[in-house]
Amino acid sequence: MAFDPSTLTFNDAGLIPAIAQDHESGEVLMMAWMNAESIMRTLETGQVTYWSRSRQEFWAKGATSGHVQKLKEMRVDCDRDCLLMQVSQIGPACHTGRRSCFYTGITVDGESDLTPAD
Repeated sequence: MAFDPSTLTFNDAGLIPAIAQDHESGEVLMMAWMNAESIMRTLETGQVTYWSRSRQEFWAKGATSGHVQKLKEMRVDCDRDCLLMQVSQIGPACHTGRRSCFYTGITVDGESDLTPAD
């Protein structure tokens, strides 16, 4: 039976948050948004495809940078309102050149850069 994305809970804009995690290390790489069609494109091709809110278009991760995400497994949380994608990441996931978008640490004393850009 084919997957039906209408079983997911999307926000008012028809989007659902999608977290990309390295399938080998477990490192959280990034978060972006997907809609029903980008989910199906990802499942059908194995190439992770997001929805760009700023450009209002599909964004196949790595199409311009070469920093491709290949889907290994897609999961949905218990509330069905967030996706976790285990991926094989080629190159950095973050547009800053870092492996992960989550490179800023926050404490009561302020912020710090945890991983410098490559």
